[in-house]
Amino acid sequence: MRKEQKDQLIDSLCEQIKAYPHIYIADIGGLDSVLTSKLRRAAFRKEVKLIVVKNTLLIKAMERSGKDYSELFPIIKGETSIMLANTNNAPAKLIKEFRANEKKCTKPILKGAYVEECFYIGEEHLDALVNIKSKNELIADVIALLQSPAKNVISGLQSAGSTICGVLETLSEKAE
Repeated sequence: MRKEQKDQLIDSLCEQIKAYPHIYIADIGGLDSVLTSKLRRAAFRKEVKLIVVKNTLLIKAMERSGKDYSELFPIIKGETSIMLANTNNAPAKLIKEFRANEKKCTKPILKGAYVEECFYIGEEHLDALVNIKSKNELIADVIALLQSPAKNVISGLQSAGSTICGVLETLSEKAE
């Protein structure tokens, strides 16, 4: 591969890294073509971009991106692929679900991730990454918490009103 072609690949990879706020680095090496195809289809359905990359090109693209990804550099060795997503926990859920669905498959293996401006190095962080809530999930939780007291007050007022009406009707019928 010529230097110009490498530069074009690095620039393309750099633009893709800049376009997504969450980056997962995984090892999918050893998967046969059928499993790789299944993984790619599952990634597409979950809106996760899966790219198999050369380690040196990935490191150069990360250096050019403008963010400091240097904590991930030591894990970029061997067979490497990156998963890019707008939702912070989508790639982690994809990895976990894929391994659960494909019983004999132990891959993809999480090498590391850059999520919510934090670095996670190693497979042991997969469960933590799955449980991280996305921005929309957090907003929904806050709205639900804010609505709960208001709903309780409104339902209390409504039930109190119907109770008072029932008592008044009963008293008015007895008076006659």
